[in-house]
Amino acid sequence: MALENLVNCLRSGVSPDFPATADTLAYAQELDSQDALRHFRDEFYLPTKASLKKRTVNGSMPNAGPSSVLPTPQQSRNPSPDASPINHPNSPITTNGCKHSKPSSKADDNETGIYFVGNSLGAQPKAVQDHLSVYLETWASIGVNGHFVSLENSPLTPWQHLAEDCAKKMADITGSHPGEIVVMNSLTVNLHLMLASFYKPSEKRHKIILEWKPFPSDYYVAESQITWHGLDPVSSMIFVEPDNGSLISTEKILSTIDQHADETALMLLPGIQYYSGQLFDISRITAYARARGITVGWDLAHAVGNVELYLHDWGVDFACWCTYKYLNAGPGAIAAAFVHERHGRVQWKGDDQEPRPAFHPRLTGWYGGDIRTRFNMDNKFVPTAGAGGFQVSNPSAVDLASLSAALSIFSMTNMRELRSKALALTAYTEYLLDRILAESNDEISLFEIITPRDPAQRGTQLSVLLRDGLLDNVMVALENNGVLCDKRKPNVIRIAPVPLYSRFEDVWKFMQIFGAALNSDVQ
Repeated sequence: MALENLVNCLRSGVSPDFPATADTLAYAQELDSQDALRHFRDEFYLPTKASLKKRTVNGSMPNAGPSSVLPTPQQSRNPSPDASPINHPNSPITTNGCKHSKPSSKADDNETGIYFVGNSLGAQPKAVQDHLSVYLETWASIGVNGHFVSLENSPLTPWQHLAEDCAKKMADITGSHPGEIVVMNSLTVNLHLMLASFYKPSEKRHKIILEWKPFPSDYYVAESQITWHGLDPVSSMIFVEPDNGSLISTEKILSTIDQHADETALMLLPGIQYYSGQLFDISRITAYARARGITVGWDLAHAVGNVELYLHDWGVDFACWCTYKYLNAGPGAIAAAFVHERHGRVQWKGDDQEPRPAFHPRLTGWYGGDIRTRFNMDNKFVPTAGAGGFQVSNPSAVDLASLSAALSIFSMTNMRELRSKALALTAYTEYLLDRILAESNDEISLFEIITPRDPAQRGTQLSVLLRDGLLDNVMVALENNGVLCDKRKPNVIRIAPVPLYSRFEDVWKFMQIFGAALNSDVQ
């Protein structure tokens, strides 16, 4: 099946019919040859088998030779002839708590690994190094004037406008209108800021609806905000339970809304559930809840840069997300929030002698003030119109430089193209996983795919629930063979072939390693 036909089937809801040769390297490579996005892989540093064993900073980047990173001062003073990024092949390596050892050849070590963990931390764009170098040069050369001056040939705007520039670059990724995104803080801090503004419990309407297995931070945010208002989380937190297994149908969510609508102030759900990988029907759920007077917020940590979003058109009240997963901005990178334009308006009241701004309640800070009056220093807060008015402090320019670099890659494509490839990658992953199960002789299934089988109800991630006792040894085998994917205890591994830098060949190679690990573990 040609890649274009595969995508068309998946987009139209038709189950693809893979050919008999689909379980071959040649077929995977044929799909890669038809991939119009394959060149984006060259825009990223991907770990090699050697670099995954690295324990010493030596100025090198995977498969790139010496980088512009300088040796540390100690290395410069005391160069060691024995310094190496690779531990002795027979010494134990500890990765994510797993000890293992495996001699390997230099040819094997130089091979690019399989990076299927972009749902936790995206691979590093090569542009990040250039953008950070420009940031450092600007700071060193013109100091504080970097806030207001852009050097010629710089990919960065003046620092004072850099957050707004990054917000504009995320508009198409999220389906937002100009001014509806603000880049600031971290995900959990932004969730707190949004709930401080949008969760206004009354004696009658005080409940927050969440899904049954929220990411711990989301749970803590809701719990602590409820407690902050002097309420009891036991009676004010409502959890939507799954219909069966780990999945929650839209109908179950809607029925929960109906059951608690008169007492619910706010609903906070994930766009994609981190554990199961289920993509919720954001449009339908948002419209249904808002029609019943409920404020609707979404945690889009696993959705932004992964699936197509239309936050403005869907009428979402607010949303928050990190930028270090599918947006690839780096570990702990600066986060962002969406506030629908109806909540970001600034109106003026009073007379001409003493006009007063009226705006949606929020926690305020200096950097949320209108840039035209921000430096008046008169302590009369006039918020920036739109989401920018929810900002409280000066964002880190170094974080913004990294994010700007990551977003520069998205400007070369669009979410429809990325989503189309992701649908095909995930369907191929699912097909090969099913082949492993079909070829197994075990009476008890080795694993179960707990992510929805319907491509429209999932993103790039497939969550695989392993049979009891398999997880640790399978993870060691994957790591020994240069594969990075993550685990969620007790028995789930999450496989995420990200379309910007993953190949169909990577999927095929992963299955050879994964299948061998399962078979060796059960014999």
